[in-house]
Amino acid sequence: MIGITLPASMYLSTRATDMRKSIDGLCGEVQDYLSRDPVEGSLFVFFNRRRDKLKMLWWDRDGYWVLYKRLEAGTFQMPVFDNASSGISLSADQLQLILAGIDLNSVRHRKRYRLAS
Repeated sequence: MIGITLPASMYLSTRATDMRKSIDGLCGEVQDYLSRDPVEGSLFVFFNRRRDKLKMLWWDRDGYWVLYKRLEAGTFQMPVFDNASSGISLSADQLQLILAGIDLNSVRHRKRYRLAS
């Protein structure tokens, strides 16, 4: 079993992505659409138009990881985003819920202390 620790920052592209794209094509999406550097160590998440396929791109010190999941039934739920930005920041919890197929609208967070920004 391969143990992978999720990076601190993760971004979800709000635009449908062609799943035929491989590493170079996804890096182009990161640079052109998300305006980020693909080797910064963040995890980048992409959906296809039907949202039944998902790809993740991640730079790991000396090379890229591409993780791909195709659902045999159902779709992935995209989180609700307030503005029309090109990408939204994801937490590890949100990514886990998306991958597990849990309805993001039914999840309620209990009150927790947060530092003022």
